[in-house]
Amino acid sequence: MVVDEARIQKAILSGLPLTITTFTLPREMEAYIESVLTIFLKFSGQEKLKDHLFYCIRELAGNAKKANTKRVYFLERGLDIYDPHDYEEGIKHFKKTTLNNIDHYLKKQKEMGLYIKLFLQTRKNIINIEIRNNTVLTPAELFRIHDRLIYAQQFNSLEEAFSQVLDDSEGAGLGLVILALMLKKMQLSKDCFDIRISDKETIAHIKIPLDRVYVENISKLSTVIADSVDSLPQFPENIMSIQRLLANPDVKMREVAKRLSMDPALTAGLLKVVNSAQFMLAKQTDNILEAIKIVGIRGLKNLLFSYGTVEILGDETKEKKQLWSHSNKTAFYAFNLVKNFKHGHDFLDDVFVSGILHDMGKIIFSSAHPELLNKIRRFCKERNIPNSTFEYLSAGMNHAEIGALVAEKWNFPDSLIAAIRYHPNPTEAPENYRELVESIYLANMFCKYENGNAAFDQFAEGPLVSYGITDKKQLDVLLDRFSRSYKNVIH
Repeated sequence: MVVDEARIQKAILSGLPLTITTFTLPREMEAYIESVLTIFLKFSGQEKLKDHLFYCIRELAGNAKKANTKRVYFLERGLDIYDPHDYEEGIKHFKKTTLNNIDHYLKKQKEMGLYIKLFLQTRKNIINIEIRNNTVLTPAELFRIHDRLIYAQQFNSLEEAFSQVLDDSEGAGLGLVILALMLKKMQLSKDCFDIRISDKETIAHIKIPLDRVYVENISKLSTVIADSVDSLPQFPENIMSIQRLLANPDVKMREVAKRLSMDPALTAGLLKVVNSAQFMLAKQTDNILEAIKIVGIRGLKNLLFSYGTVEILGDETKEKKQLWSHSNKTAFYAFNLVKNFKHGHDFLDDVFVSGILHDMGKIIFSSAHPELLNKIRRFCKERNIPNSTFEYLSAGMNHAEIGALVAEKWNFPDSLIAAIRYHPNPTEAPENYRELVESIYLANMFCKYENGNAAFDQFAEGPLVSYGITDKKQLDVLLDRFSRSYKNVIH
C-alpha cells in the first residue's frame, strides 16, 4: 500500500479527518497505518508520541476486529450475544475456535461488511483519534471494558500489570491495561480516552492536546499575518460611507441608489453580482434601484463587504483566480442548500457572501508581498519558531482564524466573521450562527468532494443530518443537481 504524503498533508491543512477503512486488518494495513500516523504527527508537531500512539491504535483496532469476529462466531453458533446465558456458553470456546479457523471468520466479516475505521484529525488544538467498528458492544461488554480501565489506574508499570492481569477467555484485559499505562506515559489524564456506543457503532476515542509551544507558535504567526492587513489598502472609503448610510434605519432606497450611482465602478460591480448565479433572475437588470430592491438592505450590506474584499485582494494571479473560483462555487452551493432545505430561515441573505469570503485567509496569504514574507521569516528566526510552522500556515493551516482576524479588523458583521472562522469546524460555531456555518461547511465540502479531495466518510455528521443527507447516494444526487445548475448559470 502506497502512502500519499501530499494527500495526507492536504487533508491536515484543510482540517479534514484522515480516514482509513479495513475489514480484516492485515499486517500490510498495520504498516500503512503506522506510516500515515507518522506523517500526521509530523504535521501536528507531535512526532515524539508516535510509538505510544501506534500501540494504542493497534490495540484498539485489534479489539474492534475481535469484536467483529465475535459477532460472526455467535451468529454461526445460533447464540444470542445479548443473552447472558448464551454469552457465557459461547465465550468458553470463542478464542480457541476462532484462532484455529481465523481465515474463515475474517472472510465472513468482510462479506458482512463489518469494518474497522480509523479517524485522525486535529481540531481546536486537540488531536482526535477514533477507532470505530460497526458492531455495537453489549452493555455487559462495555461495563467490562470500563471496569478494566478503572482497574488499570492502580498500576504504575508494565511489570505490575503483567504480574496481576490474566485474561484467557477473550484476551482483551491486559491490552487495555497497557493502553492505559501508555496514556499515563504521555501525561494524559483518564478523561483523554473513552469508549462509547452509538446506535450503529462502537467508538474508541483518544484526544491529545497539542504541544503548548507549537500552539503558541501557530497563534503568534497567525496574528503577525493578520496584522499584515495594515500593508494592504484600507477598506474602500466609498464602500464604508455607503455602509454608514445603510446603518440608518430610516434610510430610503432611492437615497442609497443615488449615492451608489455616483460611483460607476461600484454600480457596475453591484449589477454584476445581482445578475450573477446567486439570484438567477429571469431577466437581467441594469437599474440600480431595482437591484437594491432585489437584494434588500441587508443583502446590499453583505454584497458591499464582498465587493470591497475582492477589490482589495484582487484576482490577478492564477492561484487567486482558483481560490475565488472555488469561493464562488461554494457560495452558489451554500445559497441553494439554504434555499432548498431551510425555508423561512433569516440567514439566506448572509449565506452567499459568507461562501464568497470563507477562504479569505488563504487569499490574504496569497496577496502577501515578498517583503512581508521575508519579515515573517525573520520573525520566525528571532522567536525560534521552526520554518516548517510558517510553511504549514502558508499552505493553508489556520487560514480560517487568519481570515476571521482580518474580517474583524475590517469591521465585518459578526455573522460573516463566524462563517469565516468556524467553517472548517461547524460544531464550534456560536449557536446563533450554527446553521449558517453548517451551510458554508457543507458547500465547501461539496466542492472538495466533487474535485476528489474529500471522501464521503470525511464529512462531519452534524451538517449532513441538519440537511437530511443520510448516505453517499443521496449526496451524489444532490451534488449532481447543484453542479449542473452552476454550469448553466456561469455559461
